[in-house]
Amino acid sequence: MTGATIWLTGLPSAGKTTIAHELAGRLRGEGHRVEVLDGDEIREFLSAGLGFSREDRHTNVQRIGFVAELLASNGVKVLVPVIAPYADSREAVRKRHGAEGTPYVEVHVATPVEVCSVRDVKGLYARQAAGEISGLTGVDDPYEEPESPDLRIESHTQTVQESAQALHALLTGRGLA
Repeated sequence: MTGATIWLTGLPSAGKTTIAHELAGRLRGEGHRVEVLDGDEIREFLSAGLGFSREDRHTNVQRIGFVAELLASNGVKVLVPVIAPYADSREAVRKRHGAEGTPYVEVHVATPVEVCSVRDVKGLYARQAAGEISGLTGVDDPYEEPESPDLRIESHTQTVQESAQALHALLTGRGLA
């Protein structure tokens, strides 16, 4: 089976990881080899010691992109729910995949910051509002939305299952699912 990297970018609490796990279960059920490279786990194990400066965020995204491409080039469907706030960092990952001939799909989980702050899965928005943290992507640190992602999911207007189905349909249409 053909591997591919499916990169889900969006604000904190947009639904990236939830959609990735929903899709991963479906793909596994169809017999695909699947890995989810969760941004929080990567930061703990692969990018420990990196902060949240633009340079550190770029380094983190490049590390994740390298691992994703390596797995994808070996037949794994790699789901990457990572904020990746900067367009140039995401573009560098896309170019690496292109140079290696590895399929790459960019998905923008386009959930408005107002919805994300209500979901606030990790309590980041509340901590930022209380002045405990700064540099929260989409609030007091930039998030550069993808201009032309392969798919834009508005998770606040549909269920997790519908979001995963839309992404599965795209992959199927490209011969990747």
